[in-house]
Amino acid sequence: MTEARELFITGLRNAHAMENQAHEMLERQVERMDEYPELKARLSEHLQETKSQLKRLEQCLSNLDTSPSTFKDKTLALGANMAAMGHAMASDEVLKNTFANLGLEAYEIAAYKSLIKMAEAANPGAIESLTLSLREEERMADWVANNVDLITAQYMQRERAAA
Repeated sequence: MTEARELFITGLRNAHAMENQAHEMLERQVERMDEYPELKARLSEHLQETKSQLKRLEQCLSNLDTSPSTFKDKTLALGANMAAMGHAMASDEVLKNTFANLGLEAYEIAAYKSLIKMAEAANPGAIESLTLSLREEERMADWVANNVDLITAQYMQRERAAA
């Protein structure tokens, strides 16, 4: 049980850092997507979900008498901000963000599935909150995947109009 608990704690800390990274990315994107109101609205909604996911992960860690890893959180947040800066300099920023978001959502889905499996052995009481976060990530991934064509078409239309 101790080994399962320690593995679960590591997974929770990693997930907290991952969600912290997502939080930073989403904040930067929401700030810059005024020309894409539907995308901005969905990113804003997911930003609120991400804040809730962070709180749920913090509660899971607290229930295990531990806390998030400040080092992991800060490191991934820095990476997210660097990526956002790099994307902001590109004329196709919205596309780069969309691709990055879809990749991050797939990563988050896998992480939550793994955490749920760990929780079965280490802390079954955490399964419900982890499953809620998993469902939120799956909905966001579906939304992004289903809107890549629309976002790309909007981007192309804006580029043609600017030419």
